[in-house]
Amino acid sequence: MRRLEGRLGLRLLQRTTRSVSPTEAGTRLLDTLAPALSNLDETLAELTGLRDKPSGTIRITSVEHAAEAYVYPVLRTLLPSYPDIRVEIVLDYGLVDLAAERFDAGIRLGEHVDKDMIAVRISPDMRQAVVGAPDYFARHSTPRTPQDLVTHACINLWLSESRGHYVWEFGKGGREVKVRVNGPLAFNDIAMMRSAALDGLGLVNLPQDYVAPYLADGSLVRVLLDWCQPRPGYHLYYPSRRQPTPAFALVANALRYRT
Repeated sequence: MRRLEGRLGLRLLQRTTRSVSPTEAGTRLLDTLAPALSNLDETLAELTGLRDKPSGTIRITSVEHAAEAYVYPVLRTLLPSYPDIRVEIVLDYGLVDLAAERFDAGIRLGEHVDKDMIAVRISPDMRQAVVGAPDYFARHSTPRTPQDLVTHACINLWLSESRGHYVWEFGKGGREVKVRVNGPLAFNDIAMMRSAALDGLGLVNLPQDYVAPYLADGSLVRVLLDWCQPRPGYHLYYPSRRQPTPAFALVANALRYRT
């Protein structure tokens, strides 16, 4: 207060040994500032409310399977309790620059997350399954090794313009094998890939749980089982320098995988 009085060249408070009261100038200043101070109190109350009632928009880039199997089931339960939170999920199989594309976070398999990111596991370890329809195998031999796939019709997953088709990855006994497959179709939608396999158009390489019901009823047949080893599960990741908002922290914690 004394610094303000020095800056104005006016005494704002009348001070005695027993009391402090505003001078005429102090009274006029207080009358002028009172509405602003009232608004400040209201604003601070609203900001505190954001802590207690998270709000805002969260943008996440995700692959289709992760969004369907692990993200949406959580949001379906969480969001009705937080009507001020909005979540935008953009499906993309490319490796997205979060900052450039204005995403708050991404979701990919753990092996694809950069080391400088904060990563939150949202699923157990994953296994892929190479499958085809019985009709397909009635017309083609059964592949015994990953290399045999080069002679088969395979349905490709399109990642992005820069990355092209997904390279099928296998492992067995410490040996890793990558195979570039070819076939009549390529999609950036795994539901379409599964449909093509069910129609007998070729083999697909998809998450095991995504084709499990069709394996159970015999609509699809699995091959190369011993070459499909567990892989790190899906992770929600975001830059380490980012300060999470209350809404983001809430969603990230809800998605966190708990054994």
